[in-house]
Amino acid sequence: MTASPHSDQVHAGQAMYQPYTLPLYDFVAFKFNCRFLFRVPVPEVVAMFDRNVSPDHLDVGVGTGYFLDNCRTAPQQAITLADLNEHSLRHAARRLERFDVKTVRANALEPLPLPAGAYGSASMNFLLHCVPGTIREKARVLDNVAACVRPGGRIFGATVLTQGVPVGVAARATLALWNRRGVMHNSRDSLDDLRAELAARFPSHTLTVHGCTALFEADVP
Repeated sequence: MTASPHSDQVHAGQAMYQPYTLPLYDFVAFKFNCRFLFRVPVPEVVAMFDRNVSPDHLDVGVGTGYFLDNCRTAPQQAITLADLNEHSLRHAARRLERFDVKTVRANALEPLPLPAGAYGSASMNFLLHCVPGTIREKARVLDNVAACVRPGGRIFGATVLTQGVPVGVAARATLALWNRRGVMHNSRDSLDDLRAELAARFPSHTLTVHGCTALFEADVP
């Protein structure tokens, strides 16, 4: 993979996903963090998957595969999982083994090693806040993922912001700590910047806010 000024930060942002942490991830991330810190109802995120997942779906930044495992609109043909972390890829692939699953190790800040326009939908859920740089720099991820979706397909995801959204005291302290440790890189991520980058790429899109979390959905032009 090509080196960049953010290479060390990219790797640091995904280093926490290890075989001994992944079994606990769903509980910590979705039962505690989403509910008490980020104030985003997990059913809202599942519903976003239900609205947008197509029969041939690409998931970038896979975590544990929780949302594809729990959404009702399951892909009918194939799922491609793309992530830099091999442990997350293996964990999610096992969880989703009832589907036709392909895994690809990739850095979302770089063009993905996948065919252009091959998918009907793509998700990047809770990914952007782990990617280093400003929202403008992170927007390369939007370009790289959208390039894999055919015109008229859907691209969607969620990210935790720190500016322009209500951030509680506990969330602000926790996010500051995680940014110092390199677990997250969203200390400058604002709602206005995210809205501007989405609008510059996707004439038809929606952006909704729950707590300090933004959910975005867009048609690929």
